[in-house]
Amino acid sequence: MLGNNVLGILFAYVHEERVRDLTEMRVMASVPYGGRYRLVDFVLSNMVNSGLNKVGIITEANYQSLMDHLGSGKAWDLSRKREGLYLLPPFGKTTSRTDGRIESLDSIRRFLKNSMEKYVLLSDCDTVCNIDYREAISQHISSGADITIIYRHGDSPDVDRNTIFTLDPSGRIIEMLIHRGSERDVNYGMGMYIVGREKLLELVESCMSRNEYDLDEDLMRVVHELKVMGFEFKGTAYQITSFGAYFEANMALMEPKIRAELFNPNRPIYTKVRDDMPAKYGLDSNVSNSLVADGCVIDGEVENCVLFRGVKIGKGAKVRNCVIMQDSVIGENSRLDYVGTDKNVEVEANRTLMGYQTYPVFIAKESKV
Repeated sequence: MLGNNVLGILFAYVHEERVRDLTEMRVMASVPYGGRYRLVDFVLSNMVNSGLNKVGIITEANYQSLMDHLGSGKAWDLSRKREGLYLLPPFGKTTSRTDGRIESLDSIRRFLKNSMEKYVLLSDCDTVCNIDYREAISQHISSGADITIIYRHGDSPDVDRNTIFTLDPSGRIIEMLIHRGSERDVNYGMGMYIVGREKLLELVESCMSRNEYDLDEDLMRVVHELKVMGFEFKGTAYQITSFGAYFEANMALMEPKIRAELFNPNRPIYTKVRDDMPAKYGLDSNVSNSLVADGCVIDGEVENCVLFRGVKIGKGAKVRNCVIMQDSVIGENSRLDYVGTDKNVEVEANRTLMGYQTYPVFIAKESKV
């Protein structure tokens, strides 16, 4: 397969500061999503579905939950005698990777040198999408590009930093800018790059010799020196740039069209299996337009919600427009609207919590309200 000659590298920690509520005790890659998945499941499954059989995941701090989720990589068919899944923890020259992707790549230079693949696919873990990388890899090879950057066209996310591209008619990137805030009708990066392995090692060595640690800024410097091509992804994608964006990405799963595109049966999204009983619905329960994972016990009313595994909704409780994570308990006669909870949250009986569509309320992990 085409992907057999491509090494996957995932940055598990990038952009954690944007969703600090969710990444206080976990890395970005292990943030739960959609009732039973983690963000890493999407990019890792996309790589496996595209034929990659060797993937390294660069971590920083708080990677225990990520290790527990990934295990040996069996769920993604990456538990192998040769190649497979490699977890690359923060040991090396420094114990922090917050300075940028270049320093992270430098710390795994030996791993890159010892790999035999000709190309490297670099990706962040903060985007929910279902992409076939084979198309981008094929374009990268046929065009003779030094670097191919995967981008989207539209309104860029409203964050402190966006990478904006200008392309010529052939698809070559001729200008690269870093903007603050949202821009309308632009080509913006998804944090995904394809580059030759030898070229990547050369770029990393060049950057480290000048104390430059930012991959995007280095690409800005060499965009006129190298052949940098763009590959437009036209499918559905949600970048987790804030808790509001995370909440919106979960609520979008209420739309059948969105679910069908993200969970394409021809390119399935794999995840760690947790054996549990089927969801149990009480005699007085009422559930509509919601995603309910296994292990849930519902005795109240649920509408337009994403319920993760093991959630319990008490009698008389009314939960609307909420994202309730694993093993949380909502007490009897409580009212929740536009609320997002982390794992193992307990909302006592007769409580009322109200947020708004553009400003949902967040309850931290293992809190009691």
